Amino acid sequence: MSRRMLRLSLIAALIVPLAACALHAPPLPDHPCPLIVAHRGSSRTAPENTLSAYWLAWEQGAHAAETDVRLTADGHVVCLHDDTLERTAGVDRPLSEMTLAEVRALDAGSWKSPDFAGEPVPLLSEVLAITPPGALFFVEIKTGPESVPAIVDVIENSGIEDQIVVIAFNSDVLDAVQDLMPEMPLLWLLGAPKDPETDEPLPIDPDKARIAAESGYTGINVSFYGVHEALVRACEEHGMDLAVWTVDDPERAAGFVDMGICGITTNVPDVMLEALAPLPSAM
Repeated sequence: MSRRMLRLSLIAALIVPLAACALHAPPLPDHPCPLIVAHRGSSRTAPENTLSAYWLAWEQGAHAAETDVRLTADGHVVCLHDDTLERTAGVDRPLSEMTLAEVRALDAGSWKSPDFAGEPVPLLSEVLAITPPGALFFVEIKTGPESVPAIVDVIENSGIEDQIVVIAFNSDVLDAVQDLMPEMPLLWLLGAPKDPETDEPLPIDPDKARIAAESGYTGINVSFYGVHEALVRACEEHGMDLAVWTVDDPERAAGFVDMGICGITTNVPDVMLEALAPLPSAM
């Protein structure tokens, strides 16, 4: 064998194992573009992360909705952003130390308006059960990898697994979901870094797109404060979907769509749907 052939054989021997180790990135389910995602439901009007907020989002025509999930002390998966119920139910106790019965006895609606008095903290299963056919649902996991099996169990029993996208800031959580549900689309949540002196938001490192791609994620879902052209181009280069949160200004949202960003998470889905006409192509 010639030296050239030997060199090519060695390169091929290296490439094949690397390709075999490459992680598969499941695509997002079919969706319109712009994709209007109701943040914690239609949360400008209704109390966040409640059935009323999701019913309203679907009535308004949202393409997708997002919720935050945590586990109660007895292992039930409920929809709650904060780690305590102080802000939304007036009880300064960690959710992780409360049983489902204790949580369900609370009023999670009156803080928003008397019209929502008695609104309970819902189970994830209840919220998924009212998701209409064809709509997407973004499940943000607020807890660690130890909570993933219980959350995956709810998703697998929802009957709409193919409409769900899992999102999280913690990459270990996404990796844990990936291990149990290799075909589940995953978006890595990223906040904008802050200038240590001025506390002003800084651009998000475009290299995050490469890291997401190499991790087998579907894309990244980022704070709009950190968006810039280089990040958009990096996502395109690495085949990563890119979505932004939380945008309530239609003009700002239109600017992101013009940049090539399709996913817009918002507290006002009705306003965004009226302002942003769907494009013929998907994200």
